[in-house]
Amino acid sequence: MPPVKPMLAKSVAKIPPGMHYEAKWDGFRAIVFRDGAEVELGSRTGKTLTRYFPELVAALRERLPERCVMDGEIVIARDGRLDFDALTERIHPADSRVRMLAEKTPASFVAFDLLALADESLLDVPLSDRRALLVRALSGVTAPVHVAPATTDSEVAQRWFEQYEGAGLDGVVAKPLTLPYRMDERAMFKIKHERTADVVVAGYRFHKSGPVVGSLLLGLYDDAGTLQHVGVSAAFSMKRRAELVEELEPLRMADAGEHPWAAWTDEAAHETARLPGAPSRWSGKKDLSWVPVRPERVAEVAYDHMENGVRFRHTARFRRWRPDRTAESCTYGQLEEPVGYDLAEIFGPQD
Repeated sequence: MPPVKPMLAKSVAKIPPGMHYEAKWDGFRAIVFRDGAEVELGSRTGKTLTRYFPELVAALRERLPERCVMDGEIVIARDGRLDFDALTERIHPADSRVRMLAEKTPASFVAFDLLALADESLLDVPLSDRRALLVRALSGVTAPVHVAPATTDSEVAQRWFEQYEGAGLDGVVAKPLTLPYRMDERAMFKIKHERTADVVVAGYRFHKSGPVVGSLLLGLYDDAGTLQHVGVSAAFSMKRRAELVEELEPLRMADAGEHPWAAWTDEAAHETARLPGAPSRWSGKKDLSWVPVRPERVAEVAYDHMENGVRFRHTARFRRWRPDRTAESCTYGQLEEPVGYDLAEIFGPQD
């Protein structure tokens, strides 16, 4: 019975040897419960995702064993690669919109662990045995349900790490073969792509605790010479947050009228430019105001990959200031793009 908290992974720099390896999917983690006609999709936080993916509920009811609990990832693919934006659009209060999107951009489920089958809990069963049971339980399964490809060959895992990014995947996950399922523990290992980019720091938001930096607002210049908002960097110690306020004080603008993002409060402006504070179903009533600074300071940040080629998919990690770089040199052209790779090559031919 839900909820069940998923087993988690901790980041490591390299692929560890002698383990079970899978691709790291960039979607919504989900624990799927099926008991006859009943199907429930539990999120990582324990909240239900069921109402947002009606087409997937129907497919899981048809394709999963009659009584089971499975761990996996909900994903949406477009043009041969994962599309996280299309996935987030599903979290919408209007049932009519959810159902329209279910037809327009149907979701898939990638199963990578089996936690219960019929009357048996498998939480204490070693991973290698759980994997064998999963493969047997989903033998001959058809899209939109998939069994995550897996290998025990570290060289194959390294090749996946290099190739699969082109299909929008996030890296590789390594799991000890004897590992039981440990709910809410970081018992696995994840190896993610990381690159660096030089970006313009064009503003910051205050931290919820007081007048220190909560996050830096980052920008890159597009081909037209417009500074586009591409994400934030937010992981700092409290001491560093206070230091950043002092370091940016000489650049602080009393009047934001001359700032490249001066129109951020105009909802219509967000349709033609990437600006901070864009309306979002995630932000709710959160205060999105920010402190403008002259866009002259350059920072080097680390990122894993870009979303649709225009913004950082996750929060970027601050590395250092780059006084040797000019703001105008911080363009999209510096970003490394992965070689394209079709999702169909990962799953193989399916009906």
